[in-house]
Amino acid sequence: MSSPPLLRVRQLGRCDYRETWEAMRTFTDRRTATTPSEIWVVEHDPVFTQGQAGRPEHILDPGDIPVIQTDRGGQVTYHGPGQLVMYLLLSLRETGLGVRTLVSAMENSVIDLLGEHGVQAEARPSAPGVYVAQAKIAAVGLRVRRGFSYHGLSFNVDMDLEPFSRINPCGYRGLPVTQAREIGITLSPQELAPILIKHFCRHTGYQLGNP
Repeated sequence: MSSPPLLRVRQLGRCDYRETWEAMRTFTDRRTATTPSEIWVVEHDPVFTQGQAGRPEHILDPGDIPVIQTDRGGQVTYHGPGQLVMYLLLSLRETGLGVRTLVSAMENSVIDLLGEHGVQAEARPSAPGVYVAQAKIAAVGLRVRRGFSYHGLSFNVDMDLEPFSRINPCGYRGLPVTQAREIGITLSPQELAPILIKHFCRHTGYQLGNP
């Protein structure tokens, strides 16, 4: 019986979005079949990111927050301090995961974390992400190239939600947005990250390795 694939976790702190995106692309371009997969845990300075199929009409009033056209799936979303961002630099061949299965693993990891705190959440097949009482608390978006994934998920923890009112979040007009603090979870992004990663490993069959 083969051993489960190893997954390294890198805690990168607060990072510039564009620099992190370029680093993900470089990592993906240079990795080989034997390169261990990694999760990068970050927070970003305020930024709107627009997916490949993103429509400009969903960006209502960005103000002084930059808008970056990126290469992930999905529409526009917001990243800012107090949000837990988890980038998945994985080899889909290692576990036989498909893109839809990987998206479900991300969603279910957030749902399980919230469930540990007595909060009921759900995923929606027609609108990827995680929702609590009709409000979105986590967004997902991936890019797969050469069988390797990058980008990942963002989980609203304890942040200023006002910038979400400047866009149609994920392309949905008037979609309410919430965060962990507003539903009674007082842990920080740094405290929630290992819990989320634990659930993700359980859903995907990865085993945590050394940094």
